[in-house]
Amino acid sequence: MALDELKAALPDYAKDLKLNLSAVIGNSDLPAQQLWGTVLSCAMATRSPAVLRELEPEAKANLSPEAYTAAKGAAAIMGMNNVYYRTLHLLSDKEYSGMRAGLRMNIIGTPGVEKLDFELWCFAVSAINGCGQCLDSHETVLRKAGVEREVIQAAIKVASVIQAVAATLDSEAVLAGI
Repeated sequence: MALDELKAALPDYAKDLKLNLSAVIGNSDLPAQQLWGTVLSCAMATRSPAVLRELEPEAKANLSPEAYTAAKGAAAIMGMNNVYYRTLHLLSDKEYSGMRAGLRMNIIGTPGVEKLDFELWCFAVSAINGCGQCLDSHETVLRKAGVEREVIQAAIKVASVIQAVAATLDSEAVLAGI
């Protein structure tokens, strides 16, 4: 199982991450599509070969082909949007925010899966990429549609644990000269 492989790869000082992997993925209350779409999109957002290599097969096994593609699409589109909108937010000159973006974002309107699942995946990727404007935007859509805060919090937990595991494993690989 992918989680066991990831936990085994973590050093002893990251015991909390081992426990948290079990808690937020292994014992999640999220429906399978929400969970594994979040896992896959977040694994892609970390850019960690080790994390993606371990989690992708299980995500693929737990997602329909449409959901698998949409989760990857969430990571891709938010990779662009998080940079763009975070930059607009950080710029002192607010006139940029009033300018037309002119960037294609069609997948957000027609992701090929339940819109709220896609929004959740975009939200989780935005947490990893640190875009407050995107976090607020996707959280607003989710909450207006009746998604409970606990579901949104679960996605935040998945994102945070996957990001921490990725940073730890990638750092250890560098230290080991891999």
